[in-house]
Amino acid sequence: MSFTKTTEESSKYEHLEKMSVSQLLHNINNEDKTVPLAIEKALPQIEALIEQIIPRMKDGGRLFYIGAGTSGRLGIVDASECPPTFGVPFDLVIGLIAGGDTAIRKAVEFAEDDKEQAWKDLSEYNINHNDTVVGIAASGTTPYVIGGLEKCNENNILTGCITCNEGSPLAKTAQYPIEVVVGPEFVTGSSRMKAGTAQKLVLNMISTAVMIQLGRVKGNKMVDMQLSNHKLVDRGVRMIMDELNIPREEAEKLLQEHQNVRKAIESYGNK
Repeated sequence: MSFTKTTEESSKYEHLEKMSVSQLLHNINNEDKTVPLAIEKALPQIEALIEQIIPRMKDGGRLFYIGAGTSGRLGIVDASECPPTFGVPFDLVIGLIAGGDTAIRKAVEFAEDDKEQAWKDLSEYNINHNDTVVGIAASGTTPYVIGGLEKCNENNILTGCITCNEGSPLAKTAQYPIEVVVGPEFVTGSSRMKAGTAQKLVLNMISTAVMIQLGRVKGNKMVDMQLSNHKLVDRGVRMIMDELNIPREEAEKLLQEHQNVRKAIESYGNK
């Protein structure tokens, strides 16, 4: 299969600078609407990867995301939201970006071109065969990401990827590739737009489905979430009220005693 980098193809729209704000917004929105449909076509690929991740994490494995630029930042966002949302340790889902933490806020020149660095970054975490590494790259050609997955394959570590071009070098490297082909961007080559949206949605699917399968959700509630602000404490109280059908005062007392929604609910049932 020949490789065409559709994320770099010319936008379907011309003379953007002559459009009104209303025209810009409607045209961007029309392009954004195509993203979920592109993801729908990739659902079997997403499912295949998740089915491989779950048993490894049940055996103590971790989930790593590696990427550069926007892709790397999206992986870090997804990883950083798992502890507060699902109450898991901060080092269970880990996002790594080419150029290190500095690159989260500011681009680090040529960091993504180092094919050896991702494995060095992963090695700092004593990565092993129970872990999974998902490479994220809209283009599917980022050396940092490809090099990392190649070394993982050599070391019997499960690899997946999220890319927005079909038949890319990255997809051919990953054992379980996910290819969400969103086509040309509204601004030619600006893959932070549709491609970034697609990657974010797929990452939502991966982490949420995995955490549910690991027992981190009860019914449809985040019963293991961290109570890190007043909004979340109030949400926790309401969860307990709804689950146990008890007044607010009693729910508040239970939550204050156990500092965890799940434990509060279970303690009530054990009375």
